[in-house]
Amino acid sequence: MANRRGATWSLEAQPWAGPKAAANVAKRLAKWGLPRPAELDDVVLFLVSTVVADGGRHISVHLAEQDHQALVLALSHQAEPGGLQDAVLARLHELGSVSCGTEITPEGRQNWAVLHCDA
Repeated sequence: MANRRGATWSLEAQPWAGPKAAANVAKRLAKWGLPRPAELDDVVLFLVSTVVADGGRHISVHLAEQDHQALVLALSHQAEPGGLQDAVLARLHELGSVSCGTEITPEGRQNWAVLHCDA
């Protein structure tokens, strides 16, 4: 996220984390003067629900912006999470992400999506 505007939120891994994360991301994009992508809520809710399902105590949501594109990343902070990777990518594409990815790291599952923030 070097040389980009960014924000991070740490949330409990609870059912309300998705809507809270979507609201936080939307508020930050507005603060930066960027329009809200139509698919924002659906993408953020899905990103968060997949990392909450890993069963950890907390998750984190990261936002970066560059050239009117928003990168949203959700991290589970749960060691050795299970599968889902192919299904996650297919669903993120269906929801309208420009680009997306998923990775298992020592810190947990990372799921991310890039969205256009053009008016």
